[in-house]
Amino acid sequence: MPVPIICLDDELCHFVERYRPLLSKPQYQYFVIVLLGLMLCEGRRTLVGLLEQVAESTSLSGLSRFLAEAPWDPQAVGQQWLSDFRAKMQPVVEAEQERQRRMQPKRRGRPKHPLVTGYLIGDDSTMHKPKGKKMEGLGQHHSTSAERRLPGHSMVEGLYVLLGQRCPLVPQLYRQQAVCEQEGVPFQSKIELMEAIIRCFEPVAGTRTHVLLDSWYCAKCLWRAARERGFAITTGMKSNRWLRIEDASEPCGWRWQRLSDYAAALDKSAFVECKWPRGGKTVYVHVVTTQVRTLYRCQVVIVRQALDAPLAQTRYFASSDLEADVETLLGHIAARWDIEVQIARWQGGTGVGSLSSHERVGPAAFLGAGHAGLCLPGRRTAALANAGAAPRHDW
Repeated sequence: MPVPIICLDDELCHFVERYRPLLSKPQYQYFVIVLLGLMLCEGRRTLVGLLEQVAESTSLSGLSRFLAEAPWDPQAVGQQWLSDFRAKMQPVVEAEQERQRRMQPKRRGRPKHPLVTGYLIGDDSTMHKPKGKKMEGLGQHHSTSAERRLPGHSMVEGLYVLLGQRCPLVPQLYRQQAVCEQEGVPFQSKIELMEAIIRCFEPVAGTRTHVLLDSWYCAKCLWRAARERGFAITTGMKSNRWLRIEDASEPCGWRWQRLSDYAAALDKSAFVECKWPRGGKTVYVHVVTTQVRTLYRCQVVIVRQALDAPLAQTRYFASSDLEADVETLLGHIAARWDIEVQIARWQGGTGVGSLSSHERVGPAAFLGAGHAGLCLPGRRTAALANAGAAPRHDW
């Protein structure tokens, strides 16, 4: 049964009121329709499906124009909910810092400064649009799940995780260069989009930010951006990277060695048996502090599921956290999977895969409104999150 906007409860009203200054009166009405429709719709989350959930005298063309053409800024909406998240988490961070101070043993000298780490996690995802023709930004993108290139959209994502609380950032639409030429917009690679996220991100005051990325984003410009912001960074690595290895037989005392060759030459005794932070699965870890070619000095982490497992199953990571022990490094690496869960949730929760090809809307604007819905507290977040199934990863 369609629900009138006037019947919104206090929780949702309090949430949407934060965004009223950023929208005109008609835009605000459509904004509420999108959020309410996303939470109430149990079928395909198309524009028609959203309108059917709300008893308001609005048109499909009006909702389409709101998402595709209306002069409201999804980035401004995203900055507003990030500002709200910072304000919400500031007293929580201060309480955690005070708890750490009380837990410190009394000893001579200056006490350690309490450390609260927030993770800025980045990734990208492909949304298959088999019949899409008129939506902006459509291109041929590689799908990891399908293991081939598919027509659709590619979105660069960001997720801020602090003390167990999550705040999704506004997704960025990636367009291939040929698509940019057709649509008359400047081209930005995925690396450049991710660098912009790192450079523009503002964390909660008094916290340490740690950037987490997969091996696709193991680029020096991203490491440089994190270092210049004072952030730590941990990324996956491909096996074809080169390490600086000490070698007394060389005139300069060292040589470059391919990472896969280095891992293959390691003895079983070089690995330490550890428990994976999520799930408790046994893994075998080797850590070496060295320089990676085209990167900086870092800790290289080599993880194997079993000592006799094929070398192709070995996973490689690099972390700028030079003081971290093995357990801490594994904690950084495992935390990156939060964004995999988040991507599955918002794809299901916002229904981006259900948008019909004839609905000519701006996906970034639609996802911006949908992300605001995922930031709702309590049962509202759960209602959207349950719409998408979280992927399962062993590591």
